[in-house]
Amino acid sequence: MTTATTPALRTPPVRTGAATAGSGAPAALPSLTGLRWMAALLVFGLHVHNFGWFGGTGGRLVSWAFGAGATGVSFFFVLSGFVLTWSARPRDRALAFWRRRVARIYPVHLATLAVALVMAYTLTHLARPTAKQTLGNALLLHSWWRPWWQTLNPVSWSLACEAFFYAAFPPLILLLRRLGARGSAALGGLSVAAVLLLAWSDAHHWWTYSIYSFPAARLPEFVLGAVTARLVLLGRWRGPGLEASLALAVIGYFMVPQVTPGYSATVCTIAGFALLIPAAAVADLHGLPSLWRRRRMVRLGELSFAFYMVHLLVLRAVTEFLGKKPHFGALAGLAVTAAAFTVSLALSWVLYEGVERPARRLLLRRRRPSPQPDPAPVRSEAPAPARD
Repeated sequence: MTTATTPALRTPPVRTGAATAGSGAPAALPSLTGLRWMAALLVFGLHVHNFGWFGGTGGRLVSWAFGAGATGVSFFFVLSGFVLTWSARPRDRALAFWRRRVARIYPVHLATLAVALVMAYTLTHLARPTAKQTLGNALLLHSWWRPWWQTLNPVSWSLACEAFFYAAFPPLILLLRRLGARGSAALGGLSVAAVLLLAWSDAHHWWTYSIYSFPAARLPEFVLGAVTARLVLLGRWRGPGLEASLALAVIGYFMVPQVTPGYSATVCTIAGFALLIPAAAVADLHGLPSLWRRRRMVRLGELSFAFYMVHLLVLRAVTEFLGKKPHFGALAGLAVTAAAFTVSLALSWVLYEGVERPARRLLLRRRRPSPQPDPAPVRSEAPAPARD
């Protein structure tokens, strides 16, 4: 929120060096972590809407609030490009980068995949996957073949897109570093044009299948996020402030019902998301007020990936007992939604603390070199502390 001391809607330019902490590492951007939670919550609301737990007026309200919730995934794609570019290491090697990304997403993916397999063989209303579908899902290739994109844990289709983005990131960051500010801005413009062209072609049924889940079609959103991060790092970002950017994102979100369902929704929200994310980053860099930087929001943001990966499995399990589209009244629908949300959040904490964090530490643990004998005379002294 703006205050009397910060009346301008436009974000101030980032000073040279303001984007790095005192150690030279990129500055922390807690508001982006908080925003991740809001995107995950939109997707949760969309799936509650799709399962038809609310009837009558309650159903219409849920549809109005969360019918466009699928755009939360587009927000994740733009945010992913921004965060990876922001945290990119100058002399990083591709293998080291890919190793960190595998450690970030794969343990939770495999854990939820195992749960989805158990559910497929125990719940009566779920189809059993073939061996090829299971393998494609495990290797994050299933989103390249439209008939498989919703197999097992359906939300994992976006991880297949992310895996493709990770493969493309090393050459992308090299390109951005050579382009400079003007070249990067031009690349961002091309990315927006690509989104518009793809949405138009999808709405006119140029493709055999909808391109909504096709990884290559979602790459421009990722690139746009990377471009905005690069401009912030260079001190050349001149977008609107946090409040104005949020307003544009909200307006775009509620415009989604006016376009063809599917990929076309990206057209409504891409500008707002591409402005909101760097605006939140700049607010953190300059210490401007930000709702998303509050401690609880950041904590929920830390759990958001696990929540995103587990919530649909919880909703599917609940459907086994409630039936398809039960259309409860407002109070009963709220009670069921609150229970499913609570269980999903509790399981996301379990996944985060029991799988995501320890697996990441294990996979990224550095091997300590074996001690070498010191040829010089050893004096009696206290041992030096161990170092990473």
